[in-house]
Amino acid sequence: MCQVYYYQDKTIIGIATAAHVVDHAEEWQEPIRIKNHKSEEVIFLKESQRIIYPKYQNDSAVILFQKPKFDFPEKLIPLFPSDQRIGLGCEVGWLGFPAFEAQTLCFFTGSISARQEPRKAYLIDGVAINGVSGGPVIYSTDAEGPCIVGVMTAYQANRRGGDVLPGLSIAQDVSHFHEIIQTVKSIDDAKRMKQETETKIETTSKAEVAPEPIAPKTPTPKTKRKSKSN
Repeated sequence: MCQVYYYQDKTIIGIATAAHVVDHAEEWQEPIRIKNHKSEEVIFLKESQRIIYPKYQNDSAVILFQKPKFDFPEKLIPLFPSDQRIGLGCEVGWLGFPAFEAQTLCFFTGSISARQEPRKAYLIDGVAINGVSGGPVIYSTDAEGPCIVGVMTAYQANRRGGDVLPGLSIAQDVSHFHEIIQTVKSIDDAKRMKQETETKIETTSKAEVAPEPIAPKTPTPKTKRKSKSN
């Protein structure tokens, strides 16, 4: 499950999801299957047809591609402003396909329990079942209506007492998605930026693992031992 958004001219589509949902396809250059739940229409995006921008430290990712002939909705739910925060106690909802009911779209609700600023995430008092990763987290007000505040990424069960008790869900906010929208203006621009990022990561990784040069040992001069005279 994921959230779709358009660029201004609607020729480029971005799909927001969790990084761990697409990391295998990114690493092995596999195609990505996209299905419209309502029409059951399906498309496959080959590695050459899409660009994935993952942010693993926040478990969020954006998939960019040229708009194909596919039944995407014309009107989308907007992203929540990246400079605003959802207050504690506010109710949010999220959508997804539970693994044990993979063909059934389900709706869940919970309350914001905490904001974790360093990881740009919300802790939610509600259960996120396996299979709903990457699903949109929605917040709505009477004034603004519904908006996407993040994507569901994980669930931490409470195991402190030995039993598995209800815990907290983790939703990453939309900051990564706003960054991509503001930075990338075209597919060519996206490819160039992705190549620059990969080159930078590869260079940094090589520098981190490069062994330090070993200086050649200087031979120690041998000294002759004086023989004792009788």
